[in-house]
Amino acid sequence: MKEIKMFMFDGCPHCKRADEMIAELLAKHPEYKKIPFAKIDEHKNPEIADKYDYYYVPTFFVGDEKTAEGVPSEENIQKTFTKAYGEETE
Repeated sequence: MKEIKMFMFDGCPHCKRADEMIAELLAKHPEYKKIPFAKIDEHKNPEIADKYDYYYVPTFFVGDEKTAEGVPSEENIQKTFTKAYGEETE
């Protein structure tokens, strides 16, 4: 399993929607709750955010690989969690 990092900030409507999608995904796949998950507020933690290459929030990284950026979709969030869990079949 690899850690998921979610870059976001308070007040971002897309980040809020991503949180809702993540909650729905975890309800369907409780095994994903074992995945290490870090939410990093880019306004409160710029020293961490500045080390990663992205422009829009929410942005998801699995390890050091960017898996999704900007307006969230259920498909991209599922892909991120699948990759982190180690189920990817590509």
